[in-house]
Amino acid sequence: MTEFAEHTLDAVIQKQKIFFSKGHTRDVEKRIQQLVRLEHVIKQNEDRLYEAVYKDFRKSAFDTQLTEFSVIYKEIKLAIRHLKKWAMPKKVNTNLLNWPATSFIDSEPYGVVLIIGAWNYPFQLTLVPLVSALAAGNTVVLKPSELSENSSLILCQILNEQFSQDFIYCAHGGISLTQKLLSFKFDKIFFTGSPRVGQIVYEAAARHLTPVTLELGGKSPCLVMSDADLVVAARRIVWGKFINAGQTCIAPDYVLVDKKIAESFLIEVKKQIKLFYGADSLLTQDYSRIINERNWLRLVRFLKESNIYMGGSYDQASFYIEPTVLYPVSISDSVMKEEIFGPILPVLTFENVEEIEKVLSSFDKPLAFYCFTENITQAYEVASRISFGGGVINDTLMHIANHNLPFGGVGLSGIGNYHGEYGFKAFTYQKSLLVKKTWFDPILRYPPYSKFTEKILLWLAQF
Repeated sequence: MTEFAEHTLDAVIQKQKIFFSKGHTRDVEKRIQQLVRLEHVIKQNEDRLYEAVYKDFRKSAFDTQLTEFSVIYKEIKLAIRHLKKWAMPKKVNTNLLNWPATSFIDSEPYGVVLIIGAWNYPFQLTLVPLVSALAAGNTVVLKPSELSENSSLILCQILNEQFSQDFIYCAHGGISLTQKLLSFKFDKIFFTGSPRVGQIVYEAAARHLTPVTLELGGKSPCLVMSDADLVVAARRIVWGKFINAGQTCIAPDYVLVDKKIAESFLIEVKKQIKLFYGADSLLTQDYSRIINERNWLRLVRFLKESNIYMGGSYDQASFYIEPTVLYPVSISDSVMKEEIFGPILPVLTFENVEEIEKVLSSFDKPLAFYCFTENITQAYEVASRISFGGGVINDTLMHIANHNLPFGGVGLSGIGNYHGEYGFKAFTYQKSLLVKKTWFDPILRYPPYSKFTEKILLWLAQF
């Protein structure tokens, strides 16, 4: 980012504070108009955005449409359709002690918010929270990830061309820019990225007592029980793991399969990988590349230190890594020490439920949890004993496609959630208002108190 742009950052934030304080974002109809405009701007520039993603990931237009734009458009349509209802003050019951009165909860926008997006889905993970922030009535400073350089640059160009900077400002730059932004006092910060950087963001926000939503990650487990449909399980696990070359925060990080069916499961996984990506995944348009050399080298290190069941080839020139399955794997292996975030699938085995719990308890609370079984009761029991952000029984990733479900993590995998109405709530605070009547003012609530009035007041306070 240029020195001039950094110098003007303070001016932009001040403009947004003034713009918000004048009430320009309060009107719900105007919010809807801006959401309609945002949808139009994205659609008008889809070709430019497709090209940028391809440069960053070698990702096909179809994959980009499926994993990026379809999610964004759905989020916009949902907000437009339901925003009036979401924004309407909610009437709640009033306790007897306050009678006669009426009680309301109003969803108040925070003000000027900072959204820091992630590189792995550079449009979805930046624009979906933007939609929620605008629907909630905020102004926004947007910071896409510098790692997806082409996508970040074109997104900032488009948004800054089409929207006034006192309403939306998109800042393109690296770590120094993020540090600069975090030094300002925002009214809300929304961050998507790694737990390590999330802690830095949290610490910076704490200096100003700024509320945060942190969408992070972790080692999301995938259980395959002995009664699972192995064809369906293998197909859905392969799809969820290797889409976007494994660079998905809710991808199954490792599989824990019943030892009795491990060999059969592995054979089916190998078969599904070949069906999806052909004999040579380097040649298919349906398979992405690793974002940069640094991440590529980290993943290659795992390959060199592991037992490879299938795959394992790579090409540095194109940052390609073949869909790879590791087996046998021990919990002490290097690949199990951190979130993989790439097309490498470790497979571990278990013999009883106690072993499952031992493995799962070895890691921090994950962002996602998956379990394949025909015994739904058993799956519920396992899921109820561990903590995770969101999960699916008999599939992977697909909970993110249901906007009626909150999406977020817990513990080191995140703070707070969003999507649909939960996104609207993430960018508003709930303001309470009690409206008292004056035609009835019981004298017994005021001192001096007798034993009788004390008894009556304490009794009323229970309701």
